[in-house]
Amino acid sequence: MIRLYNSKTLTTEDFVPVKEGEVSMYVCGPTVYNHAHIGNARPMVVFDVLKRLFEAEGYKVTYVSNFTDVDDKIINRAAEENTTESVIAERYIEAYQNVRKMLNTELPDITPRVTETMPQIISFIDELVKSGHAYVRDGDVYFSVESVPTYGEISHQKLDQLEAGARIETNDQKENPYDFALWKKTDTGIKWESPWGEGRPGWHTECVVMINDNLGPMIDIHGGGMDLKFPHHENEAAQQEALHGNALANYWIHNAMVNINGEKMSKSLGNTMWAKDVVEKLGVNLTRWLISSVHYRKELNFSEETIETARKELEKVLNPLKQADVKAALAGVEFSDEYDEELYRSFLDQLDDDLNTPNAYSVIFEAVKKLNQSLRQREIDFTAVGRYRNAVEKMLKVLGITVEKPEVTEEDRELFEKWNAAKKEKNFDEADIYRRKLTERGLL
Repeated sequence: MIRLYNSKTLTTEDFVPVKEGEVSMYVCGPTVYNHAHIGNARPMVVFDVLKRLFEAEGYKVTYVSNFTDVDDKIINRAAEENTTESVIAERYIEAYQNVRKMLNTELPDITPRVTETMPQIISFIDELVKSGHAYVRDGDVYFSVESVPTYGEISHQKLDQLEAGARIETNDQKENPYDFALWKKTDTGIKWESPWGEGRPGWHTECVVMINDNLGPMIDIHGGGMDLKFPHHENEAAQQEALHGNALANYWIHNAMVNINGEKMSKSLGNTMWAKDVVEKLGVNLTRWLISSVHYRKELNFSEETIETARKELEKVLNPLKQADVKAALAGVEFSDEYDEELYRSFLDQLDDDLNTPNAYSVIFEAVKKLNQSLRQREIDFTAVGRYRNAVEKMLKVLGITVEKPEVTEEDRELFEKWNAAKKEKNFDEADIYRRKLTERGLL
């Protein structure tokens, strides 16, 4: 049984899907005006692992993640570069998708865009106005937070205690300071015709409409970074409750933020790390291992120390797999597809407990220990080796980490023979030469 921490209820709950055997999951995507930073990469990995876990447990997952391709930042960037918003958006949508591929994520099944969902968004806002949950002020449309008694249930703050978060603006047109824009009148940048005049939608309405449009009025999981809990997710939930009278999602899952050398990543500190640069420098396996080494609800720190720790841990896992493959090749043995089911089940059990990756890592290390013990036997039992090796590889696959099987050529076999002969003859200088060559070939 998969159990997940629900931000709405503040408890870890048994996962019960809306539709048996299936999972509908929506994760808020980026506003595409710049490259993805390493903070954006964390939810990419977290929810990719969650999707892989559901699939490993036999569920069919429909994963949706949007692109916000209209926003002030996009409009401003287009003006700075004397080009169109669509050019900016396409550039960074492609860059974002490339990062997903670099991170070896299973790409979302559906990636809706705001600009392609405009008729549905306008219709949704119009219904909110007609139902009395929204009001028009000089071409702008605002949602009335006081019209929904459940407002505050996601962020767990009472309306009179709420602190304004990102993208909340106060002005004299609002009936309540925390009312938020559904439609913005504008004379500049990209805009659309609407019943209230030319303008463009507010950020908070876009996602709730795309969820309804692609997954239906009630989904299993709504995910994103902790910074989206308020106001974005709070406002999404309020609109759904107002118009359809039901909760938007059964489980609200939020990952914690990423720090750089113990400090919050921010433009003002100049410590922003672009995801593509990190993956190019560290490689996909190390990047993913580091991101998953900390529970998703705890802050993740990128530093030379944490990177080096992750590197050593990953080497302890991957090197025995490589040695198992090399020794099997030298012995003319081909591993079957059998794996240690008990170890693999233990690994999944740890992930089933609110995606507890640190505990799942412990199971991997336990399996690697058994593999190393088997490899050190005078007479290697390749059946046992294969079962441990395959179990570890299956665990890593759920984490999105790939195992490259080394190729052992005839020349490599000769080098191994010469190395073993030199060691037997205690010709250590010559043995070191062969060892160095084998290491350079990635076989040791």
